[in-house]
Amino acid sequence: MTWIELENAVNARDLGALPTEGGGRTRPGRLLRADNLQDLSPADITRLVDELGLTTVIDLRSTNEVTSEGPGPLAAVDAVAHVHLSVLPESLGMTDAAAEALATNRQRAIERDPSDLLLSFYLGYLEDRPENIVGALRAIAGAPGAALVHCAAGKDRTGVVVAMALTVAGVPRDLVVADYAATGERIELVLDRLRSTPTYADDIDRVPAEEHRPRAETMDAFLDRLDADHGGVLGWLAAHGFGAEDVTLLRAELLEV
Repeated sequence: MTWIELENAVNARDLGALPTEGGGRTRPGRLLRADNLQDLSPADITRLVDELGLTTVIDLRSTNEVTSEGPGPLAAVDAVAHVHLSVLPESLGMTDAAAEALATNRQRAIERDPSDLLLSFYLGYLEDRPENIVGALRAIAGAPGAALVHCAAGKDRTGVVVAMALTVAGVPRDLVVADYAATGERIELVLDRLRSTPTYADDIDRVPAEEHRPRAETMDAFLDRLDADHGGVLGWLAAHGFGAEDVTLLRAELLEV
């Protein structure tokens, strides 16, 4: 995993060069992740498109967020395809700034697991929008160049989709969890960015900053639940139409030859 230093996004990284259980490695420049792309500078676009070969953006934000924020600068780049796949229920304008979403579906989250509400929301993505989780992985597999997955913070929704993609690729659990937790290194910068826009500003400080920090235990517990309830990531995906051919295509896209 390598941080991608951009002028106007703070949580971007390339998930290449990660070892896999089969003795291989993930390919650099194939799967990227980031926070909101709304403010990218011309230099940022050059870095992503010309230097890293970005061809596909997978936007996990809700329709309300996309509408509120308006088109980002990458929308003007003809070489980049945009795929919008919200993993939240399309109601009440929820964001992944945590407080709004937690307030809206708190009772459902408590019923799933009162000890870790973020875990409950991650399980909710799978329950509420399974077709878009599968769609995001297919978009990664089908990208002609680098695919970039993002939401607002690049932490929760992005974290779930990326963790599932890396697991399919055979990246060991501890490294999948470590990548998820790496956002914690930049969480203050992420929160400052979200505070700068009306779409997210009201949500951020409704809970202490530390509650926004990703905990390795949360992702570990999420993957444990998939193992226990669905036969793992591959089992859940197979049950939702992401079969052996899809797995082969995703692995071919993400792994070095």
